Amino acid sequence: MSVKKCLTIAGSDCSGGAGIQADLKTFAAHGCYGASVITSIVSENTEGVLSTYNVPVNEVANQLDAVFEDIQIDAVKLGVLPTVDIIKIVAEKLMKYLPKYIVCDPVLMASSGDALTSEETIDAYIEHIFPLVTLITPNIPEAGAFTGMSISTINDMKGAAAAMYSLGASAVMVKGGHLEEGHATDVLYDGKDASSIRVVKVDSPNTHGTGCTLSSAIAANLANGFALGGAVFSAKDYVTEAISKSYPVGKGHGPVNHFFEYWKDMRKHYEKAEK
Repeated sequence: MSVKKCLTIAGSDCSGGAGIQADLKTFAAHGCYGASVITSIVSENTEGVLSTYNVPVNEVANQLDAVFEDIQIDAVKLGVLPTVDIIKIVAEKLMKYLPKYIVCDPVLMASSGDALTSEETIDAYIEHIFPLVTLITPNIPEAGAFTGMSISTINDMKGAAAAMYSLGASAVMVKGGHLEEGHATDVLYDGKDASSIRVVKVDSPNTHGTGCTLSSAIAANLANGFALGGAVFSAKDYVTEAISKSYPVGKGHGPVNHFFEYWKDMRKHYEKAEK
């Protein structure tokens, strides 16, 4: 049996809802083996971020070598890259080992609004990361930070996606989030076409880690042989279901349910055991 291997290079969320914890759960839910390289230790929960500790650059480099020198990685997901030096070493190692697919979720702040990177990292992303990625998935504030554009409509999102493409990214997915009432619309641009991906918004407070989950689901789908468009659409459906099947955790915005399909089967198993 051939199992695809995915690597997340991201921050650690000790509460388990976002970051590498969400990525590894997502990889597993898609039938992939997951490995991780931690760039930042984020002390956060469902209510916000208490503190961050950036992993020393040499340890990030050692983690990358340890994984790539032993495991054939089929797809990489990039999350929090908190400093210019970490961005540079990640780019250097990616150019050395050349994984086939790289999906970048340029996490500039947590869903709570707390900043996770510094302003100077934006130029470093554009110079070192954009040319390497298969797809980059900024939300509206992040797309605005990269392009300097004000984004308030779907057409603005399309313009921002095209602008980021012109900065060197192979494909761009701008996430609409709360732009529309009752719907969640993303824009996917591959240099030729701008496709709108529109789904009914799930009314749930449990949205912690949705961006991490979406990008890691896209990476897993690419590893599993999906074309880019199919990988994105399937990942969007997965996240929507994971939100709708979520359950309360913590006092704030709880996590999505990464294993909703597995739990459905397990409930059947427990029901049989109880009879």
